[in-house]
This record gives sequence, C-alpha cells and structure tokens, in this order.
Amino acid sequence: MTADTAAHILIVDDDARIRTLLQRFLQARGFWVSAARDAGHARRLLAGLDFDLIVLDVMMPGEDGLTLTRALRATREVPILLLTARGETDARIAGLEAGADDYLPKPFDPKELLLRINAILRRVPQEVVLPKLMHLGPVRYDLERGELWRGPEPVRLTITEAALLRIFAARPGEPLTRAQLMEDLGANRGVAEPMQERAVDVQITRLRRKLEDDPRQPRYLQTVRGEGYMLVPD
Repeated sequence: MTADTAAHILIVDDDARIRTLLQRFLQARGFWVSAARDAGHARRLLAGLDFDLIVLDVMMPGEDGLTLTRALRATREVPILLLTARGETDARIAGLEAGADDYLPKPFDPKELLLRINAILRRVPQEVVLPKLMHLGPVRYDLERGELWRGPEPVRLTITEAALLRIFAARPGEPLTRAQLMEDLGANRGVAEPMQERAVDVQITRLRRKLEDDPRQPRYLQTVRGEGYMLVPD
C-alpha cells in the first residue's frame, strides 16, 4: 500500500490505551489513522475530514456507538466496523441492524481486526479517490502526500517538521503531550532514543512560523495549558 492509496481510518474508543495501540498497529501497516475519544470528538473530525473506514467502540459514555452508527448511516456511506465487549448474538444483530458492516467482540487480536478491515475495504468501490485536505486558514495540508501549501505556493518542511505535522494531523483537536510527541517523533525518525522536550518546543515554534499568520498568537497549533499542544483545523 503506497502513500497515495493508503486508506484513512478513524478509531473511536474512550479507552486511550486501545486507541494508541490500534493507531500505532495500523500506521505500521501503511494506513493513515486518526483517533477520537468519544462520539462528539468523532463528529468534529468527520465534519472536516473524509474517512475510508470507521472502527467504532459500542460501549462509550454519552452517545454510544450504536447511536452514532445510526446517525452516520442517515447521511454517509463510510464503512463501519463495531468493537464491543459484548459478543452475544443479539448484540451483533443490533450492530448490523444499525448499519455496521462488521462486528468484532473484545478482546480481539489486532491481526484479526486487520483482516476484517482489509476485507471491508476490498468490498468498497474505489472508482473515485477524493483528496484528503486539512485547511488551516490560507494554509492547506495534503494528508496523503504530506505537502503543505499556502495559496498556490508550496511550503518547504524539514524532515522533522513534516513528521510532527503528520502526527498532529492524524489527531486533530486532541492535545498531545511533549512525552507523546517525543516518542512519536522518535518512531518516525526510526531511532529508539527519544527527542528531548526542549527540541520538541523548538520544532513547534518553527512549524508555527509556517502555519500561523502570527506565530506569537497561534490559532491553529495551540498550546493547551498543562497538557501539551493541539492542532485545530478549520
């Protein structure tokens, strides 16, 4: 699977450990992956991005996965794979009746999830490939190509800046701690030694200069007090 053809998957689960595990597992196998912590967060991501498949937990606080599935089915054709701790026949039927394409009870082997995802994607027509763009005011970011543009002009990114923007773009609207960014940047660079916190701050400052009209008052790459940094697209 190449960068130009990789499917973009949305993981929706209130368990941060499962979100992180699945995101890293699927990214390592060539997918673009975004993550949402609940239905409300998922709705915000869906308002600005197109996804090829949604992996959705059923048992979540607030709006549950079945309710969200029914709502999405009223307006979208995106495939949905439900995850739940309930494996009873009635629960599976309820999920399928809500409009899900498949159903996988927890606990599960990530390899089985991968097989099911690939099986669903093979059934989806691939006649039209829409560009996956993220807009940040006059700046736009092509998630598939990893390219940043300001109007008609390309914006040059260093290797580290490009890796940092990929990390943020996969989890828009979600605060990322320095520790998370250091670990993810280390994985992107293919080294075991994590980047230092000060180096992360320096890279954030440099990236803001390319994203923001006023880097001293960032609108898109925000600082979240006590938590870290967060990308907030239009």
